[in-house]
Amino acid sequence: MTALSSAAPVAVDAPQVLDRCRALVRPALAQAVERLHPWVGEMAGYALGWCEVGGAPAAAPGGKGVRQALAVLGAEAAGAPGRAGVAAAVAVELVHTFSLLHDDIMDGDGTRRRRPTVWKAYGTGPAVLAGDALFALAVETLAAVPGGSGGLRLLSVALADLVRGQADDLLFAARPWTGPERVRPEAYRAMAEHKTGALLGCAAALGAVLGGASPATADALDRAGRHLGIAFQVVDDVLGLWGDPAVTGKPVHADLRERKKTFPVLAALNSPGADARRLAALLESDGNPAEAVALIEAAGGRTAALAEARRHVAAAETALAGAPLEATAAAQLRSLPAFLVGRDL
Repeated sequence: MTALSSAAPVAVDAPQVLDRCRALVRPALAQAVERLHPWVGEMAGYALGWCEVGGAPAAAPGGKGVRQALAVLGAEAAGAPGRAGVAAAVAVELVHTFSLLHDDIMDGDGTRRRRPTVWKAYGTGPAVLAGDALFALAVETLAAVPGGSGGLRLLSVALADLVRGQADDLLFAARPWTGPERVRPEAYRAMAEHKTGALLGCAAALGAVLGGASPATADALDRAGRHLGIAFQVVDDVLGLWGDPAVTGKPVHADLRERKKTFPVLAALNSPGADARRLAALLESDGNPAEAVALIEAAGGRTAALAEARRHVAAAETALAGAPLEATAAAQLRSLPAFLVGRDL
């Protein structure tokens, strides 16, 4: 996939930022998971990429820790030490993992990061139980720290948005590709902001709140995270159509087979010309996914999706530029959006 560029140069090494924040959060996250029932804790460790089924250490790496980094940097941006945002990072990471466990069940996805999903590895009931446990643990983690009550309000808003976004995503699959009931790009943006952006925004804002930030600063960080979430989701859609499954861990063309209304498809269907018309007919007849992908690209869907992601990266950077943030943390925050959406997520 073509890497995205930003109007402003990346000032710091984003991978090092992610590594530093993960290393700061990992001990507290591990201590939280250790409080779970051992079997549930094993499933949580498997979902986090720490172990295999049965508890042996995992060879597969976990995720990049984007939400953890946003929470730590949010606290630092408020002028507090990074450790002030660790509880926020733990809570958001637990909620994110909980949402993935349930999301994989709802979507019927059998693979994540090149491994069986938790429900495939352990069973549907156990995966639901593990997700519920992670959600409860996230609430417990925030409730135990100073300022946790305000943090719980932020997390509750983000969770309500996440549920709204997931509901829309599920309902979109049943809607037609064309006609008055089709999903339009603006509806997609709202879904992506809720489903993906809300928790990213919450991570940054929650770290800032626990670090003593003003409401205005927390709001700016929340806006930046929400724009990053939309860009993140759009690029994920691009990877689902054109990414290498060996790299992304996503089955090729799975989104098309599930009739997911992803941004490249919606943008292609909204374009004028014969390619869009042929694509619409092919999708309505559940035709060959590989042929559909070629038509999506020919109709400009890939180009439009990358442009959409760039716009939201720029909007995230604008939100950060308008907030009174500590300089070093602000530079590190600004390094993340363009780096993340220009790589395999």
